[in-house]
Amino acid sequence: MADIIQQLMVKAPVSRVFQAMSTPAGLDRWWTKTSSGTPEEGGEYSLFFGPDYDWRARVTKYRVNSAFELEITKAHPDWLGTRVGCELQEEASDRTSLRFYHLGWPDENEHWRVSCHCWALYLRIMRRNLEHGENVPYEQRLDV
Repeated sequence: MADIIQQLMVKAPVSRVFQAMSTPAGLDRWWTKTSSGTPEEGGEYSLFFGPDYDWRARVTKYRVNSAFELEITKAHPDWLGTRVGCELQEEASDRTSLRFYHLGWPDENEHWRVSCHCWALYLRIMRRNLEHGENVPYEQRLDV
């Protein structure tokens, strides 16, 4: 098994970071093209990235302003059963420590290596959106 872990500081209140990481509207600003779902434990999410990438996930952890996790249930085979989530810690009223993870990859294959890079890019977009209000169109996100 292989994991991806990223740690970063976000200059935004923990409530805004949690919304960005856990709600469909938040995810659409930095990761998905469109998503829908219920942000509660046991909730189901639809994660749409394009016609060949219409994925599904189930919320396995939901602690307001603290932790959120999705188990991927329909996706590329390497992603099936993996868990994508975050743990948040308020450092100050306007600063949040974010520990992001993508756990349970079958091995450190090429797809895992590409995803390590892509997650870093996506998390940077999320941070720039929260800190500076920048909005990057979906089609341009991996060019940033």
